[in-house]
Amino acid sequence: MSLKVIVTRDFDHMSEVAARLLVQDIRARLAQKRPYVAGFATGNTPTGLYKHLAKSANSGEFDPSSVVSFNLDEYVGLPGENPQQRALHPQSYSFFMIQELFGLLQNKLMETNVPWGTMVDQARLAAKLEANPQDWTMQGSSAGQAIVINPFAQSEYLRWIRDEVLMAYEQKIQRTGGIDLHVVGVGQKGHVGFHEAGIPFDHNTMLLVKLDQNTIANAVKDGHFAREEDSPLYAVSMGASLIYRARTVLLLANGSRKAEVVAQSLLHDVDCSIPITYGQPYAKQGGNLIYVLDKVAAARVMEHVDEIRRRGAEIEDLSAQAATIRVQDLAFFRHPDTGLMG
Repeated sequence: MSLKVIVTRDFDHMSEVAARLLVQDIRARLAQKRPYVAGFATGNTPTGLYKHLAKSANSGEFDPSSVVSFNLDEYVGLPGENPQQRALHPQSYSFFMIQELFGLLQNKLMETNVPWGTMVDQARLAAKLEANPQDWTMQGSSAGQAIVINPFAQSEYLRWIRDEVLMAYEQKIQRTGGIDLHVVGVGQKGHVGFHEAGIPFDHNTMLLVKLDQNTIANAVKDGHFAREEDSPLYAVSMGASLIYRARTVLLLANGSRKAEVVAQSLLHDVDCSIPITYGQPYAKQGGNLIYVLDKVAAARVMEHVDEIRRRGAEIEDLSAQAATIRVQDLAFFRHPDTGLMG
């Protein structure tokens, strides 16, 4: 079993330690003269890591033109007249990655991939789902649920989504040789990407998810969209069983809201009500699982250190160690062409 928990001082230190692990892995792989395949997440949690990663690339620690990336999720239903407009919407995850990482790189990645949710027309999707109830089933015990499309669906549009949006993304990852290291964050309920709590693991490698009303309302409340009518109703996401095919999963968590679910994921066996528990069988079957937590997110873990160690995890406490680089010190770090910063 390869499961390690690293406890860091704060967000900046967490970001620095996680970035160092990723850069070391990239350098080791590239030394073998093979392209590196990285898995990326969006959200606030990995933003510091991305700034450190870009700084390392721009200083020559590794060649980004030898790196291919796959992101784990994207909205369906962003405002826009066509896929290009939707992909460049300020709330799209494609735009997020340009702002937080891709636009900071002086030499670009070999190839970037984000799930093709912006190719799907939300109104047409909703109409086809309503008109063809025999073509799909809903899975999940919570508010956010997966729409599983029948491979023999009568609706040509629904079959296209299944085959060319969902399955084709998974197949492209496989053709590329699989993901070397996947960076993931943790939702408050233990979800990863849009693999929401309660969505089954089996056969759900790529997901079409109907977002729950609270997610939509919170997107408006948090200022991402002006009104609920503008907020997407669906998303495309890797499922946990695809995310945890990576050779290494680097799971980041900071803040008190994550403390309970992070501890539960290490104390309990696999359960789809906490999607990140999928890391337990992943590590037992030879996967390399690394948690990098700030000390606030690790609070409940540290209360159960002995039990978690008995379950096979190694715990390394670096929380007394000062980070050598603060994220705010990277404010100068601006790409000369785009001017973009995180």
